[in-house]
Amino acid sequence: MKLLLRREQKSSLMGAMSFILNVRAEVTDTERSSISKYKLGKTVLYSKGEMVDGGSGLLGLASRLAFKAMNIAVSIDDLAGGKRVECKDIVEMLAVEDQIKEAFKTFKVVLEAAATFGGEEIVAME
Repeated sequence: MKLLLRREQKSSLMGAMSFILNVRAEVTDTERSSISKYKLGKTVLYSKGEMVDGGSGLLGLASRLAFKAMNIAVSIDDLAGGKRVECKDIVEMLAVEDQIKEAFKTFKVVLEAAATFGGEEIVAME
């Protein structure tokens, strides 16, 4: 499995810059099978923020929808299909990139562990 990252930038009509990180994972058929078998597709690898209290009623619904629209989240399905993350500055984009890389490493370990179920793993200790 490989993680592909591409950085872009664009400016608005008012001249403000925004920074874009495109992320995509190259997943083998075996890895895709494990993702499906263990239902890992919806697993969130990165989320910009967390909603502590969603509220209730119409106001709660409106706040949850607004939060969802503004929040950046990257799931395993997003990586497999490709995800575009827009950031307000380069520092935020680099932080997002680092967190996605770390989450990707962890996810790769999970897939490697999933591949060994039903078999043995021999670990030599010196």
